[in-house]
Amino acid sequence: MTLQIVVTVKYVPDATGDRRFAEDLTTDREAVDGLLSELDEYAVEQALQIAEAAVDAEVTVLTMGPDDAGDALRKALAMGADKAVHVQDDGLHGTDVIGTSLVLAKAIEYTGYDLIVCGMASTDGAAGVVPALLAERLGVPQATLLSQVVMADNKVTGRRDGDAASEQLEAPLPALISVTDQSGEPRYPSFKGIMAAKRKPLKTLDLSDLGIDETEVGLDGAYTALDEAAARPARTAGTIVKDEGTGGRELATFLAEQRFI
Repeated sequence: MTLQIVVTVKYVPDATGDRRFAEDLTTDREAVDGLLSELDEYAVEQALQIAEAAVDAEVTVLTMGPDDAGDALRKALAMGADKAVHVQDDGLHGTDVIGTSLVLAKAIEYTGYDLIVCGMASTDGAAGVVPALLAERLGVPQATLLSQVVMADNKVTGRRDGDAASEQLEAPLPALISVTDQSGEPRYPSFKGIMAAKRKPLKTLDLSDLGIDETEVGLDGAYTALDEAAARPARTAGTIVKDEGTGGRELATFLAEQRFI
């Protein structure tokens, strides 16, 4: 029986670009180039390693978003995933994490799954709660923030590293895991992989395909709202403290005034 692995990925604005909000206070995704979220690359890598170690496995990458989000899927396919699913619908604009978990859960149920692999967070919203929300909606056990993953005997085990200790977690399939950026360096797509990705299946779904009403997603269906936003203040010239015998005192005074000490 084929092990069905689904990896959730996100197309995000490039963190090195000039990111800003649009007039409706959602992220302006047209003002800056986008790419596959770096943290999701680690999820793709772990899914591929699990599939390579299995007798028979298939990796599906899943995203939701506008047309450009297909670029994130194509990179994951070039890395080695077998097929992709893109949920694309105008009604998704402004969807928050609650709505996102609903759409992804319905899409995962549509595709079928044994193991779901997520990144620890997206590099734009950085909420880090979608994996837990997704597991709750699907009614499956979750093992999150793993820095090491092993699949054996129809269960997934992993290590979660904390500040003071490490935990060993275990979950029977079907299950959901999320992995950190310490789980293993993602592979770089080869030229052969990039060419092969063009021939791999990429299915597009909309809200009606998943049986989701538009009122459950988008800005109107969001449980959270942004009321106001302001541009980041421009950088100002720094303060130079010259040491002419009283430099230490002046530095301490400056740090105290800025409430750093």
